Amino acid sequence: MSLSRIRSISKLEHLIALVGILLFVACSESKEQALSKSEKASYALVKRVIPERTTEFVFKEIPAENDKDVFELSTENGQLIVKGNNAVAMASGLDWYLSKYCNSQISLNNNQINLPEVLPELTEPIKVETPFSYRYFFNYCTYGYTMPWWDWGRWEQMIDYMALKGVNMPLAMIGQEAVWQEVFKDLGMSDEQIDDFFVGPAHLPWGWMGNIDGMGGPLPDNWIQQRKELQLKILERMRSFGMKPVLQAFTGHVPESLKELYPEANIFQIEDWAGVEGTYFLDPTDSLFQEIGTAFIEKQTKMYGTDHLYDADCFIEVDPPSEDPEFLKQVSESVYESMAQADPEATWVLQGWFFFFKKDFWTKERGSAFLNGIPKDKAIVLDLYGEKNPTWNKTDAFYGQPWVWNVICNEDQKVNMSGDLQVMQEQFQQAYKSEIENNLKGIGVIPEGLGYNPVVQDFIFEKAWDQNQVNVADWINNYASNRYGTDNEAAIEAWKSLEKSVYGRTRTLWSPLITTPRLMIFDAGSQEDIRHVRKDFQISEEDPFAWDFDVFELAKAADLILQASSELKDIDTYKFDVTNIYRELLFSLTHRFINDLSVAYQTKDTQKFNEASATLLKLLDDLNDITGTNENFLLGKWIQDARSWGATEQEQDYYEWNARTIVTIWQPYPDGGLRDYAGKQWNGLFSGYYKPRWELFIDHLRQSLDTKRPFDPKQYDKEVREMDYKWTKSTDAYPSTVTGDAVLVAKRLQKEYAHFFKN
Repeated sequence: MSLSRIRSISKLEHLIALVGILLFVACSESKEQALSKSEKASYALVKRVIPERTTEFVFKEIPAENDKDVFELSTENGQLIVKGNNAVAMASGLDWYLSKYCNSQISLNNNQINLPEVLPELTEPIKVETPFSYRYFFNYCTYGYTMPWWDWGRWEQMIDYMALKGVNMPLAMIGQEAVWQEVFKDLGMSDEQIDDFFVGPAHLPWGWMGNIDGMGGPLPDNWIQQRKELQLKILERMRSFGMKPVLQAFTGHVPESLKELYPEANIFQIEDWAGVEGTYFLDPTDSLFQEIGTAFIEKQTKMYGTDHLYDADCFIEVDPPSEDPEFLKQVSESVYESMAQADPEATWVLQGWFFFFKKDFWTKERGSAFLNGIPKDKAIVLDLYGEKNPTWNKTDAFYGQPWVWNVICNEDQKVNMSGDLQVMQEQFQQAYKSEIENNLKGIGVIPEGLGYNPVVQDFIFEKAWDQNQVNVADWINNYASNRYGTDNEAAIEAWKSLEKSVYGRTRTLWSPLITTPRLMIFDAGSQEDIRHVRKDFQISEEDPFAWDFDVFELAKAADLILQASSELKDIDTYKFDVTNIYRELLFSLTHRFINDLSVAYQTKDTQKFNEASATLLKLLDDLNDITGTNENFLLGKWIQDARSWGATEQEQDYYEWNARTIVTIWQPYPDGGLRDYAGKQWNGLFSGYYKPRWELFIDHLRQSLDTKRPFDPKQYDKEVREMDYKWTKSTDAYPSTVTGDAVLVAKRLQKEYAHFFKN
């Protein structure tokens, strides 16, 4: 064959190959263009969650059934076919399959995805429909205690988690400052007046709820712009899944300086909140209220769009200025009207917390008047405390308005293991069976903080798709198997013990270890604070730990979880659990050790006092060590994330100060009344904040013993408050990455503390 002939054939082959490539690209583009928005979002999610197996999943959009979300699953030619009426439904179908057929788990802290080489085949198609129009997530407080420093990467992970769990109604509060900045400027307020009103980044939720003004401010302009840009990304992603984010509406909370600009307006100061001077509210019946409320919705819609859901909580933890039911009805009518003038499709979402927190004020007559001031079916009431103190059954199911059953589970982002799964199920079943045919429209999780009890969120969100009563012990077995991707007997037995101990308590005690040190007072009958349990304890032979769960059963779980270490030590979910379990186990000794210190001091036994002091301080060191083994427990990571928002060193220092303040003294001044309210069991806090306080306290007690003079609580309180405040202003570095191996540290602690847990 001639050379020219060979060259001719070669050119032809290249041409054919090029045409093939172009046809492939064209077909791919055509296929991509043919996908619906929901299908595109579903494919994008699976690429993020299971990037190496994306070709094995097919997503197809189908119509909703009875106006409710639905998904269908089937397998064909080694692929999982997921059909759903939107991307949330399809993602939920994927999660269902991964959990029930692939021994895998999508969870808040880590995912454990253990796909077999060939996807398990379904013998017949599966179809699941939810009865709930709304699956709600988040609390205002979550934006202060957990998420104030999250960047887009972390939010992307969270939104994927929400889609996989079926969430379609998330509270989306970021970026509100940008809207209010425009509204206030249009009202004639100066930059200085606005700065005096806005609170610090981590305190923003309580600013928007009307509890505080100016605390921790002023906000840098750079923060306001960055948060606006982040909110746009968050909302776009949420909406791509078919979620309907809940934005904010005007509650009447205004800057005090507005009184100078509008002297004729009825602006009044409300009662103090948590020792903070009362904020200022505009009477909802005042014409200026309508002007501001409507302007806010219009500007917010222009900036962020709308899904017609607006949260407004006028009296979240304070009483209204009048008991008159007619006035209360006028308030709700006016608040809703301010929304509807800007958005005729508006639905008012409000937290039903005030019906519980201020139950003496909110009689049925007043509560009915308030909720009936809102047009029928134009409100959605969130019953927050479904696991212990539900309000629906005390308010005639919120007097006929649609409502959502929720659990709080975590208040002030306590770092602990808690949540009574059996009680949650019982309370849910009671509400579901009583109200699903009436005006119960949803289920949700509304925690003040996230991150330390992912089992609770997973347990509740599963009920969005399966409302059947489960055997909790069997559910825990499956949960443990999925969590580690194996049927490791020791790990499963460990979770059985966790369910019998820490996951058999609804709420948790405030520990004196991470509150301002003091001697224990041995008296019974202490009252439970409505926000949290803060009471004295009594150590005895019958109850050597004085906790609200079986500590010996927790110790059994701790031993069992380590027995699985040879098989599971490299699995992220396992490493998190080892850290969390051993942190909880060591923390269970705090009452006992503080009791020993108190008794030694009160009996003036110097030797025992020194021994108890050394034991307590070592416990703090060991708690610091175990919490240093996982990034979810690092003060340094919290501070690093806060500083990442600063464009200048001055801004970075400001964010760090705010980040330090919210988890310690809360109110940024020495004499604040919320100290330790949101205290955290974190590496760095144990070593840098809690231990120095205990050392100071012990020094004062020792000086009292040595000099035979009474302990001076006023002098101690003065010194410890100064020390706490100074710490919030410091910039000492703490580890932002793990400093030890969880299994190795836990094995050391297991050996050193085993004698305390023998019964």
